[in-house]
Amino acid sequence: MFINRKIELGILSNLYESERAELYVLYGRRRVGKTELLNAFCQDKPHIFFIATLSTDAEQLATFSQQIWAFTHPETPANFSFPAWDAAFKALADLPGKPIIVLDEFTYLISGNKAIPSILQKVWDASLKNTQIKLFLCGSYIGMMETEVLGYRAPLYGRRTQSTLLAPLDLPSSALFYPNYTADEKFLAWAILGGMPYYLRTFNEKMDIFSNIGAHILDARTAELFREPHLLLMEELREPRNYFSILRAIAQGNTRLNEIAQASGVGAASTVSRYLDILQQMHLVTRRVPANEAKPEKSKRGIYQIDDHFLRFWFRYVHPNQSSLDLGLTDAILEKRVAPDLDHFVASTFEEASRQHIAQLARQGKMPFLPENIGAWWDRDAEIDVLAISFSEKKALIGECKWSINPVGVNVLNDLQRKEKIFRQHGQTEELSYALFSRVGFTPALVAQAEEMGVMLFTVEQMVRGGE
Repeated sequence: MFINRKIELGILSNLYESERAELYVLYGRRRVGKTELLNAFCQDKPHIFFIATLSTDAEQLATFSQQIWAFTHPETPANFSFPAWDAAFKALADLPGKPIIVLDEFTYLISGNKAIPSILQKVWDASLKNTQIKLFLCGSYIGMMETEVLGYRAPLYGRRTQSTLLAPLDLPSSALFYPNYTADEKFLAWAILGGMPYYLRTFNEKMDIFSNIGAHILDARTAELFREPHLLLMEELREPRNYFSILRAIAQGNTRLNEIAQASGVGAASTVSRYLDILQQMHLVTRRVPANEAKPEKSKRGIYQIDDHFLRFWFRYVHPNQSSLDLGLTDAILEKRVAPDLDHFVASTFEEASRQHIAQLARQGKMPFLPENIGAWWDRDAEIDVLAISFSEKKALIGECKWSINPVGVNVLNDLQRKEKIFRQHGQTEELSYALFSRVGFTPALVAQAEEMGVMLFTVEQMVRGGE
């Protein structure tokens, strides 16, 4: 099942329709759906789809050579190999028409032969750039792709015609995996699994959320996702144990650098900072600062959070209970550890979804101003869940999020107005509007007051639909 990715498919279509050679770089986290995207696009077009592996360089070259032969001689398979990679790449220039050449898991090729980028660069400059070939390089190791392919010192620097860091699916797109779930269930699935298509496919909408958690995450014997973080970190990192300790410390609520260093036991803050930098490069961890700070990189108020929903869930519920789960106590952990705490866990993701919803409304031109930054805001006296701010227009929107089974009432709006007074002391805004986000809806009294004041009201159902 291939879902959404309309923007990315549009990019690929524009590249394919051009009359020049294109060198496109697609990269992103493992499981984010890069291969599925390229497969879906290439289906009805002439293409060579080469997926690199961890086999030897000679075996990779032989496999690629045979795919080139099969493209031009589909009826006569041949067991041969070009003598070297430069000869194989040069052969691409002689392919007829406007072929798509996909080199998937390109970082595996580099691992087996570090000269590959230099060889490809020379052939591109000598011949390929003068053709109509569409060469797509795809890789999962974000750091290596940014360094060895996109980086300023990389041999291929300046040759790419476009690149895309493929992000996880947003809430409305993720919800499409479960057409028969309620809006509440669709949100819970996204809050637990995030927007990774591979993870989303594991849940069966014929089962309720808790049954899916037990069967597909907690069951040590059969769950597809039980050891997923181990595979992810061990494949991409040299010291996964230290990264595990840091991620667990963050999942336990330690968000500042010194707190993480102390809770993880990995080392001094300076050491932990280097690990956090790598986790940020992998898009597994995010450093957040209050959204009203114009220079976030210089902020001393930064806090760290695990960016990936599933990793947040796993390090909160699986990793600390792994011994019990290994003993087969799935139902007990689900009943005593997960079920009582899940709403508390989901609340922060609801805030994240609310900020994404405001960003989507801004892209659709449905905001009263053009935000320059969207995030949260906090200081010693108050905390605001959603802040969209325009520094140039001196306008802002502030929002409060309530993940509760009770409708949001006037008291929540009153509390937001109290926080507004504290926020205004910073003097960055002259015009300010409100938004409230609720799991189930709003009391009649609040609806009436919101209409009078122009307060924007959003429910989970609206957020799942995506700004309709």
